[in-house]
Amino acid sequence: MGLTAEQLRISLDAVAAREPAFAAALDRAGYPDPRLRERGYRTLLRTIVGQQVSVAAAASVWRKLEDLLGADIPPEALLASDFEALRACGLSRQKQGYARSLCELVTRGEIDLHDLPADDEEAVAQLVRIKGIGRWSAEIYLLFAEGRPDIWPAGDLAVQAGLARILSLPERPSEKAARELAESWRPHRGAVAILTWHCYNNPAL
Repeated sequence: MGLTAEQLRISLDAVAAREPAFAAALDRAGYPDPRLRERGYRTLLRTIVGQQVSVAAAASVWRKLEDLLGADIPPEALLASDFEALRACGLSRQKQGYARSLCELVTRGEIDLHDLPADDEEAVAQLVRIKGIGRWSAEIYLLFAEGRPDIWPAGDLAVQAGLARILSLPERPSEKAARELAESWRPHRGAVAILTWHCYNNPAL
């Protein structure tokens, strides 16, 4: 699971002690709620299902998959399903390809989602082997499902926008600039990312 409320508070207090702008943001917007997901295959499958569709549409597809394959949506069952059955659930040809890539890597034991490498970059490298899972999706998984404390999804537009608000920057920083800005916040960058999402559209700021 992801970072707990206590872990977020400890990390953000540590950063705020060094960065007055973060202390001010916490004072005005409060601490963010935890973002918790279960570790494992189902969370990554939900990520694939939810790509480029509304939350409601993704939920509808997920319910149909559960009805077809069972509540756990076992990877073996998905692999055994034919194209038309999965399309009837709402999975496009492209997403079926992504889902099958995930299921094949899991069932063959090529990726163990309960024993990813301890090194964050090595874990990202394993996850992006799955078709449809890019760096951003891998980072979000490691932050929300594994609670890795120093994950920094600098390419996320909301992270960039939140940074601009918190630090009173004249414009949203680029991914490169966001990475450079965050170097001094190690090893607490995961909590900072969650704070930026909390702040980027917050009327208190």
